[in-house]
Amino acid sequence: MSPSIDYFCKLTSVSSPTSDDDSLRSQSPLSPSSSVSPIDGVYYNPRLDPANYLEGPLSPNPATRLRQMLARPGIVVAPGICDGISARCALEAGFTCLYQSGAATTASRLGQPDLAIATLNDFVGAAQMVCSLDPTVPVIADADTGFGGPAMIARTVTQYARTGVAALHIEDQVQTKRCGHLLGKQVVSREEFLTRIRAAVLARDSIPGGSDFVIIARTDSAQVLGMDEAVLRLKMAADVGADVCFIEGVRTKELLESNRRRTCSETSKSPSTLHKNLRSHLWKVLVNVISGGLTPSFTTHEAEAMGAKIIIFSLVSSVAMVHACRAAMQLLKKTGTDFTSAQGMDPKSFFEVMGLDNVVTFDAMAGGTAFASI
Repeated sequence: MSPSIDYFCKLTSVSSPTSDDDSLRSQSPLSPSSSVSPIDGVYYNPRLDPANYLEGPLSPNPATRLRQMLARPGIVVAPGICDGISARCALEAGFTCLYQSGAATTASRLGQPDLAIATLNDFVGAAQMVCSLDPTVPVIADADTGFGGPAMIARTVTQYARTGVAALHIEDQVQTKRCGHLLGKQVVSREEFLTRIRAAVLARDSIPGGSDFVIIARTDSAQVLGMDEAVLRLKMAADVGADVCFIEGVRTKELLESNRRRTCSETSKSPSTLHKNLRSHLWKVLVNVISGGLTPSFTTHEAEAMGAKIIIFSLVSSVAMVHACRAAMQLLKKTGTDFTSAQGMDPKSFFEVMGLDNVVTFDAMAGGTAFASI
């Protein structure tokens, strides 16, 4: 892995990079007991400043496009997809961002519950397929705990980025993690959480040519240690370079609004206008809505009004598929035919949802004749 530029510097040295590397690194808030405050040492990469993404047409690069969407007005709505069929349906419905849920990926690829069973290879394999369907549409992908220590987290980031994923989120659960909406969760220390986020940021900044890949810090500590601890962890994660903050399992509207107020107040407390400008974009908030889960079923409009910038519906396609497939299978078992469950959709109509027309058109443009009649 190529060495990354050190963006963990004193704010006073942002415009005068004359400090030596050891001095700059000493300003990073490696632990809550550090004598260095976040104001003294904060990650800042001027290339990734949101002001650079406010104008111009949306980029065909999915990571750049996601940064443009985050910098501009409006909430980013990302439905959870679990396979190629659900991804095609989401694109057909007009969604401009997709979410690859870890739970959905584990269920669809392995037929297993979300209990740290899927591996990096499972997640990357799923992402390769999803990102290929429309390479311009940003895909936000679950990366669980990063699948290991700093070196493994760096590998995760680089593989996701090379696959075409626009953003990932890394959490602070222990390696034997579970779905964030199940009970009995355990989390790692603040220090280990920050190490994970810092490793992801350094890996992103090491990608040759400069990557716009978005790093999302997720904490599951609200249910284990309380909301104050969760907000503190995300504040520290933002200081080491996280672009978006994600508290999993927010139980009430008041807690989400409290998160927005606290993060905004932390930004406004800075005595430095420069510091405020550098920090303000780091408090983009993501909310995860799962019907029947810990978080209330906020609508997109409600979440936006409460200050969320991204809303994901992790299991929207997976749960719908379970209901639809169960009904179809039970009906087939009972009646001996799939006529009713097909609802008039013939094979060609099904393949059209999967991009049939695009493939046939491309084949003809290249001079092929195999699909002239289909």
